[in-house]
Formats: sequence, C-alpha cells, structure tokens
Amino acid sequence: MQNQAPEQPEASTKRKALWKEIPTGIWALGFVSLLMDVSSEMIHALLPVYLVTVLGTSTLTVGIIEGIAEATASITKVFSGALSDWLGKRKFLAAFGYGLAAFTKPIFPLAPSVAWLVTARFVDRIGKGIRGAPRDALIADISPEHLRGASFGLRQSLDTVGAFIGPFLAIGLMWLTADHFTTVFWIAVIPAFLSFALIVFAVQEPERPEGLRKVRMPLHPSELVRLGATYWWVVAFATVFTLARFSEAFLILRAQSSGVPVALVPIVLVIMNVVYALSAYPAGALSDRVDRITILTIGLGLLLAADMVLAFAPGLGGIALGVVLWGAHMGFTQGLLSTLVADSAPPELRGTAFGMFNLVTGLALLVASVIAGALWDKVGPQGTFLAGAAFTVLTLIGLLPVRGRLRAKESV
Repeated sequence: MQNQAPEQPEASTKRKALWKEIPTGIWALGFVSLLMDVSSEMIHALLPVYLVTVLGTSTLTVGIIEGIAEATASITKVFSGALSDWLGKRKFLAAFGYGLAAFTKPIFPLAPSVAWLVTARFVDRIGKGIRGAPRDALIADISPEHLRGASFGLRQSLDTVGAFIGPFLAIGLMWLTADHFTTVFWIAVIPAFLSFALIVFAVQEPERPEGLRKVRMPLHPSELVRLGATYWWVVAFATVFTLARFSEAFLILRAQSSGVPVALVPIVLVIMNVVYALSAYPAGALSDRVDRITILTIGLGLLLAADMVLAFAPGLGGIALGVVLWGAHMGFTQGLLSTLVADSAPPELRGTAFGMFNLVTGLALLVASVIAGALWDKVGPQGTFLAGAAFTVLTLIGLLPVRGRLRAKESV
C-alpha cells in the first residue's frame, strides 16, 4: 500500500484534467492565435473583393496570390521547426513569426498598388510559416503530459474563435463605414499588434531539460530517422485522413448548389467554425482521460456521417446538418493530431516533427482539393463527398497500426 499512495494524486489529476490546471502559457498562446486570426481574417475576408473591385485585378491573379502564399507558409514551417530544434529555443521564432505578420498589416491600408499587396500577403504567410511549428512544439514543451490533449484542444478552440470573429467584424465594420476598405484594414492592425505583444510579454519558455540531446542537423536523414516509426505512422495516417477532408470551400459550393442565396453562403463557414471551436477543447480534454485513438475514431465517424449527409440529404436542413457534423469532426481531430505528433516525437526534435507534419499534410490537402474539384466537375457533389467517405474508411483502417504503435511506445 505504501508504494501505491504517491500515485493517487496523479491519477486523480489525470481524471479531472480541469481547464484551470492548464498552464498560463498555453492560455496566452491561445489568445495570441485568437487575436492574430481576428486581424488576418478581417483582411482576408475582404482582400479578394478589394483586389477585384477596387484595384481591378483578375480573379486568376487572386488565385495565384493565394496559392503562392499558402505554399510558402507550408514550406517555411519545415525550416522554422528544424531551426527551433537546432537553437534549442522556440519562443523567439514563434514571436518573430507573429511580429512579422503584425508589422505587415499596416501595408494593406497603405498599399498604392497590387504589387505592394502581393508582397504584404507573401510576407504575412512567411510569418505564419515561421511561427507554426515552433509554437506547436512550445505548447508540447509547456503542457504537462497528462494535460497535453486539453492544451492543444484549447489553443485550437481559441484560434477557431478568431476565425469566425474576424469575418463578422469585417462585415459589421464595412456596414458602419459604408464599405470603406482602408478604415477596416487599419482597425485590423490593432489585434495583430496585441497578439505580438502578448507572446513577447506573457509567454515564458521553459528551461531546456538537462541531458536533452543537442540536435546538430535537424533535417539530416539521420535525424529524421530518429523521429521514430511511431511518428511516421502518425504522419502517414494524417496524410490519408487529409485526403478525406478536402477544402471547406466545397461546403460553400454544396450550399450554393442546394439553393442557399449567394449573400448567405458565408454563414456555412461561420456555423462550421462555431461547432469546431465549441468541440475542440472538450475533445482534447477527453483524450487525456481515455485512449486518444478512441476520440479520433469518433471524429472519423463524424466525418463519415458528414460526407454521407452532404452526398444524399436533401434541402437546407440536410446541408446544415452536414456542416455541423463537419465542424464537429474538425474539433475531434485537428488538435488531437497535433497531440499525437507531440506524443510520438522525441522532445529535442518536436519542431522538426511539427514542420514535416505540416508540410506533408499541407500537400495532401492540396491534392485532396484537386481530386474533389475534378470529381465535382465530372460526377457532381455526390461523387466528391462519396470519395471523401471512401478515404475516411481507409483512414479508419489505418488507425489499427497507429493504435498498436502508440501503445507499444507507452509501455517502453
């Protein structure tokens, strides 16, 4: 009995996993993400319209700008994550990424030409790429192991809150200012600099543990091998899963094809993000108390249900149900995938692990969206969502080896 007594408080803590126990640094990083998302989404919600209607650019130009920007962010994440492992420091790079994004925001209201806007958008996405992997690795470093799922879930929830507050603010401010783009862009600068100040002053990076191996060349094949088979199984699983969850743009197209008025189509993303934000933290916290793979299985079941509803359910009610299920699946999976990366990667290589994970899944999302678009053109909405359902079933099968690998790693 004497040997068992010290374990009881820890077991009790694991069962509770209360949000009050989450470290202050995690809350700060969550609000850093929220504020930056509010700023970015206020601008990005209006930027395509501004480029076309005010500056007279073509829609092709808008598409090229967005494609280059997102590709740049994905590639940058790999190198910033590896650099954070090499330096042994993560906060500096994360803060630099947020700072870069903040200091580009005033360019949007000041830009005299399309070239300036393209440059600002490009640099903004570089900032996103720089901060992503080091920030996620920092969350893994700060969060206690028994609260890791809750920590990633909380940050994801707060980030998603910013994703729907931003467009709402943009719509309201455009109405109040009589469609004065420049004024709205200037107001968007404020939350960006608040975000930067918050990470600089409110987030403390923990000391590097003594004896932790120094990483010399993070992207060298010998270091990538050190990430371990379990990590690469998680990446392979996430890649197939990403093929199942193509861009949310197809939710908008599905709503429009069902007769939703064009002016109301954006509400689809608002509904999805509200459900996403409300479910991400509870799902993450629950994963700390039960098997993480069980929660992922629930998330995949929700995606399968969403695909089937969106493929076959008639009317606006069917679309609404499909969008709600889609948002719930995001909440049950996205933060949890980050948690699995943190669980499976060696602590000294977490930045590299998150960078590689983001690059591979980002490319998979591009492929998934191309496949979805081709099927939509050839077969129609049913073909797109049924293909998503098929990939979801493949992902569920892929969970079996991942579960075995994670259990084997836990028992070591």
